[in-house]
Amino acid sequence: MKYTLVSDGSSDQALMPILTWALRQTGVRSPVMGEWADLRWLRRPPRGLMERVRQALDLFPCELLFVHRDAEGALLEERSAEIHSALSELGDDTPPYVPVVPVRMIEAWFFHDERAIRTAAGNPNGVTPLELTPLSRAESERDPKAVLRKAILDASELNRRRRRGLKTGEILHRLAEIMDDFRPLDELPAFAHFRRELARVIAQPGFTSESG
Repeated sequence: MKYTLVSDGSSDQALMPILTWALRQTGVRSPVMGEWADLRWLRRPPRGLMERVRQALDLFPCELLFVHRDAEGALLEERSAEIHSALSELGDDTPPYVPVVPVRMIEAWFFHDERAIRTAAGNPNGVTPLELTPLSRAESERDPKAVLRKAILDASELNRRRRRGLKTGEILHRLAEIMDDFRPLDELPAFAHFRRELARVIAQPGFTSESG
């Protein structure tokens, strides 16, 4: 099964291991291949969600489309409604799609695995306490990106000079690949909503989860 992720920026590629995991958890048994719709190389990158999705479907055809938007202060329901509205204008050729709307930023979906954070930071046996927002409050954290970045730097246990050389964006992608269980995130309303939407789409008549 082939899926495409449409998102706001390149750092959102870190969502892809979560999407693949969720597909497996929802019952997809066929080989899964995911692509992030990289539209940055286009001479005139599309503006607006509908145009980004249109270009992504032309260049990265798929059987299932994931559309990511951070809520950025709006309600989860409002962002989901925006996605549904934009895709409704594309017509009947639009593949099945699932909104992916972390309430703040995707970094909040990586607070739950301290072991993986230490491993991704290159110091799996580190003991420095990590000041991570408890998962129960992750969706109310004002700046998940800053919290996760500090946790990565602290987990590395490097001195100040060497910390400056750490590329936390790359570490975030490594962290996403290392994590293998995202079930703790089910206590987050936004993640639980995403999982319900995915299950609803997979269960639709005509959607085949056994073969790609």
